[in-house]
Amino acid sequence: MQKLVLASGNAGKLREFARLLTPLGVEVVSQKTLGIEPVPEPHCTFLENALAKARHASEQSGLPALADDSGLCVPALGGAPGVLSARFATPQAGQDQDSLNNQKLVESMAAQSDRRGFYVALLVLVRHAQDPLPVVAQAVWHGEIVDQARGQNGFGYDPHFWLPARQMTVAQLDPEVKNRISHRAMATDDLIAQTQTLGLIEPVTPR
Repeated sequence: MQKLVLASGNAGKLREFARLLTPLGVEVVSQKTLGIEPVPEPHCTFLENALAKARHASEQSGLPALADDSGLCVPALGGAPGVLSARFATPQAGQDQDSLNNQKLVESMAAQSDRRGFYVALLVLVRHAQDPLPVVAQAVWHGEIVDQARGQNGFGYDPHFWLPARQMTVAQLDPEVKNRISHRAMATDDLIAQTQTLGLIEPVTPR
């Protein structure tokens, strides 16, 4: 593989994956750059959504495709926002979606004493649209939900995702640190290891 398409138009994810996939030595291009419209995500699991996105991006581009379906799961909310993390709150004209999502999260947690939450990252890599053996990797990152937003880095729920061991939110982490310890980083390490085992890439030095 010399080039693959990321089945996402999210600029934050593109920046993270461009860094995380450096060991692969491949060019990562966003499907948005190629003019590929996003595919619907009607499924109730991260795996099904990621697989649908990867196959669609590969079919439309003719390239290997990587899809990420990730989100925040909060046990006290029955696992919500889950696969609806990016669209947890109802969109409002002129309003930033991340801000709306975080506002709804804080409001939903108001009466909850259990503040636990975990980020999920589910990655699917297909070599072509009909790949019979997609590479699937997943990881979770545990933390707690805090009401007060803290930090300017990251995106999504990062300002409200507290890491007790570090006494800071993900949005307060240096980006390079986040790229070493996040759910997406752990899942990417798993993905890279699997691609090496399958002979899709040359052995690389761990990040």
